Amino acid sequence: MIRHATAVWNGSGKEGNGHLTTQSTVLTDTQYSFLSRFESGVGTNPEELVAAAHAGCFSMKLSFVLGAAGFTPEKIDTKCEITFVEGTLSKSHLIVSATVPGIDDAKFQECVKDAEQNCPISKLLGKGLEISSAATLVA
Repeated sequence: MIRHATAVWNGSGKEGNGHLTTQSTVLTDTQYSFLSRFESGVGTNPEELVAAAHAGCFSMKLSFVLGAAGFTPEKIDTKCEITFVEGTLSKSHLIVSATVPGIDDAKFQECVKDAEQNCPISKLLGKGLEISSAATLVA
């Protein structure tokens, strides 16, 4: 399986702007710029997209890990914070809360660590980024 996205950039790094389009068309000519990346302009940015990819991949992997352990989650809610300092991505922190009937906290934390270490985006990012998580089991 191969997935793709395209980026078109026009102009200089600071004054220019670009558009992103994904194969699925979830993003279609979505704006990004220096302002949306480093300040508070309209549009997305690469770091926000990495955070979305990591949160989504982790949540799905956690669901599979929980299923393999005999539990079916009702809901997994993951926020991913990407740290971007001086032009370098340095950390991805996953903050997850989940409702998983019948599981105890120790087993839940074990499953979270498994998903944190083994989701494909964690494996990719782990080649240069610190990856961490904080997990809350919701009753």
